[in-house]
Amino acid sequence: MSFFNTTPTTATKTLRVLAHLLSYPDAELRSHLPELQSALHDEGALSGARLAELDALITRLSRRRPLDVEADHVELFDRGRGTALHLFEHVHGDSRDRGPAMVDLCQTYEAAGLFLAPGELPDHLTVVLQYASTQPPAQAKAFLGEIAHILQVIFSALLRREAAHACVLAALLDLAGEKAQAVAVPPEPELDESWAEPVAFDGCSTQGQARPGQPQPIQIVRPPVRHVAPTAPGASS
Repeated sequence: MSFFNTTPTTATKTLRVLAHLLSYPDAELRSHLPELQSALHDEGALSGARLAELDALITRLSRRRPLDVEADHVELFDRGRGTALHLFEHVHGDSRDRGPAMVDLCQTYEAAGLFLAPGELPDHLTVVLQYASTQPPAQAKAFLGEIAHILQVIFSALLRREAAHACVLAALLDLAGEKAQAVAVPPEPELDESWAEPVAFDGCSTQGQARPGQPQPIQIVRPPVRHVAPTAPGASS
């Protein structure tokens, strides 16, 4: 006889609500906030304390000026790598491994009978959560557990920025069976620095220069003219 409930809680609605709370808060989404809040409470997949945090976030989204809410979302999730919602940004960055990982994730979705809408990227957390919501409870929890280390990084970056959306990541970690806790995240570069083009001639060697360490003149000269001897009339080359 077991005294503990080890069966994962059904969290289909909760996962979808959390995905919506991480989506761009346009007018349509804001109009459905009361329904999203009711779905969270009706399913009861999260603790009372976590639900209270999410209630506060929903209240904030519904009461602030729409333009401020939308601008905050862009500033928070689209202008910083630490809080980026594209999961492979935290794993592969801009490396070549990112493409094959995208393909593998798309194949995972398609094997479940799910196909991405045009323009959607498979590694965006909102898409990942929609997929997880279609899986049986045990599989959904295991899937969240596989990405928990990335969720911890995003959660920590949101905490550092004192963002109200940190509670959404904390809720996801709860559903994964992990404890939401701050981990060390590298400082983010300034936006201009992260988009800076590499210096074209940086790091050129001075070996072999006449005066190493001194500015070297660049001379652009015409190519030498090649003189061809005239061919005598009637002669064949």
